[in-house]
Amino acid sequence: MPSLNVTFTEEELEGVRAAAAADGKSLKQYLHDLGVREMQRRQFVAGATAWADRLRGEFDDAFPDEVPPAERRDGSAAA
Repeated sequence: MPSLNVTFTEEELEGVRAAAAADGKSLKQYLHDLGVREMQRRQFVAGATAWADRLRGEFDDAFPDEVPPAERRDGSAAA
């Protein structure tokens, strides 16, 4: 299985060790989970952004006063 060596300052390592201990995990497991969690977060944000982009037109049509003036199709500003 691939592995990775990561360099920390003493202060950084102390903070990471404290965070791992607070989660009840080994340093190795904590760092592994942190990377996986970040990957999942990015996938979630990308999916949520795509979903919002697909529905933006429908939302804008239903709630025209919520569309920022610079993004309005007719170029007018709401009162």
